[in-house]
Order: sequence, then C-alpha cells, then structure tokens
Amino acid sequence: MTVKELSSALFDECGKCLDRFYAMREKDAVPDFYKDVKPYADYWHEKINEWQRESLLYIQQERPKYAHKPTIDTAAEGMAQVFVQSFYKETSKKRFVQTIQAAQYTLQTLMLAIDEIDEKGEDR
Repeated sequence: MTVKELSSALFDECGKCLDRFYAMREKDAVPDFYKDVKPYADYWHEKINEWQRESLLYIQQERPKYAHKPTIDTAAEGMAQVFVQSFYKETSKKRFVQTIQAAQYTLQTLMLAIDEIDEKGEDR
C-alpha cells in the first residue's frame, strides 16, 4: 500500500473506532479481549507501524510543507491507543474523541500534502 492508501484506511478506521466507542457505551458491553480486541489490535497496530515508517520516509524524501516527524509519531501513538480503547466503555470520552480528531487531522494533512506534491510533479 502507498502512504496515501494507508492514510486513507487509517482515517476511515478512526471513524469506525468512534462509532464502536459509542456503540459499546450504549450497549454497556464488555468485549472478549482474546477473541475481539487482540486480533483487531494486532492487525491495525501493524498497519499503524507501516504507515508511520512509510510516512517518515516520504517526509524525508519529499519535504511536504505541513507534515513533520513529531506529528506523525504522535498520531501513530494516539491511534495505537484509541484503536484498543474504542472497545472499552470506561475510556474517557473527551480524551478519546480529541485523540481521534488529532489523528484524523494529521492523516488528512498528509494526504493533502501528497496530493499537492503529486500535482507539482505533473506540472514539471
């Protein structure tokens, strides 16, 4: 997957995490850690790590204007946390929502930077 495809997939999954978070609170449900949480987290943590590696490489090569290493690292760390926390109703709503929004903002900023750089490359 390209950086943009990974970014898009993670952006969408952040939205699904938000939906799951509200659904788990509404149902007052308790997930089975080994059946539900761990397989999901293992899969997405691998994708998050791949996105982080590929994004940092992209930033190093292309030097986009508004995407930087600290924001990529923070977004990756935040997503790793909220992808697990979305299963648990005890999670702080305010912090959870803010972390999701911050990650989505970073993902969106990176995707826009990629589009901008791609457009400039076509003009040359």
